[in-house]
Amino acid sequence: MLPKWFDKWNQDNPTNVFGPAILVGVLGGAVFAAIMVVSFGNPAQTASMQTGPRGTGMSVPEFNVARLAPDPTIEDYYTEEPYVPEGGEDLAKDIYENVQVLGDLTEDNFNRLMTAMTQWVSPEEGCAYCHGDGDLETYGSDDLYTKVVSRRMIQMTQNINENWSGHVNAVEEVGVNCYTCHRGENVPSEIWFNINPVNEAAGGWASVQNRATSLSQSTSLPSNALEVYLTDYEPVNVHDLESRVEGVPNDEDVASIQKTEQTYSLMNYFANSLGVNCVFCHSSRAFYDPEQHTPQWATALLGRQMVIELNQEYLIPLEAEYPDDRLGPIYGDAPKAACKTCHKGYQRPLQGINVIADWPELATSEAPVYE
Repeated sequence: MLPKWFDKWNQDNPTNVFGPAILVGVLGGAVFAAIMVVSFGNPAQTASMQTGPRGTGMSVPEFNVARLAPDPTIEDYYTEEPYVPEGGEDLAKDIYENVQVLGDLTEDNFNRLMTAMTQWVSPEEGCAYCHGDGDLETYGSDDLYTKVVSRRMIQMTQNINENWSGHVNAVEEVGVNCYTCHRGENVPSEIWFNINPVNEAAGGWASVQNRATSLSQSTSLPSNALEVYLTDYEPVNVHDLESRVEGVPNDEDVASIQKTEQTYSLMNYFANSLGVNCVFCHSSRAFYDPEQHTPQWATALLGRQMVIELNQEYLIPLEAEYPDDRLGPIYGDAPKAACKTCHKGYQRPLQGINVIADWPELATSEAPVYE
């Protein structure tokens, strides 16, 4: 089908057609990829948040695909403006039975908050999740553990907003409410239980590490860091900068290698909880010098102290209220909170939405002020 002169020329000038074909294919693919990048953006493009002086590696890089993607749980967040009392309205404690925490709310605001809590915690089960399937007259009963626990969780939320503003409102007022942790689920994700020892083939220090677990962030680091550092105020430290120092590793004031491994496990958990790296809080030139930490270090320190208080004062004491299927699988311990319970991989929970703007009832244990 080709002209005779072409066939003759092709016989007189034989060549390897595969090389040119491959070259044309590669060039064509490169042009197509360039067109796609120009049209839809570079999926590997990153942006960096600088946390310290230039040239020191103090930046937190993040792919734009992840950085610009909205938290998928935000679209399900329910909120409603409060009813500003005019004065003289009946209060919840005078209308309903056994209202121990929110009794100073007007009936409209009380029911408004109950509706929101249903959407935040039990959107499928509805009111029955805490109050059962009885008539409205039975709602004052404390027969269900869910109601007893939720009452205590309301008090915990009020405490966080009232007394830990230095952490939850470090950048601007955002606060927390039930949805911050629950995200439409009865049981918040990223709660944790005690699981040690994790290595039954070893004793002593080796029994808490060298097995990838969710609490060690799938590393061989110790799996008891949350148990040690987020349920008690034990000092967080690393090995001594001097060699051959005196001391017994089990002493809490001794900066031992064992404590170092626990610290690294905790720091790894912090980083994964917020989606950042070490220099978000620490100076790359002086990890040990608190005078050179970034401002975020102080916010994280307050966060750790807050979580310890929440676990000690609110969550662990509820162990007796839970049924067996809600307790830890190994030790039957109560579910506990940590950084990821709220943050869920983001620097700011719910990407900084002010979740107490419409809910002053959850921002204070006193009578709320409506504006």
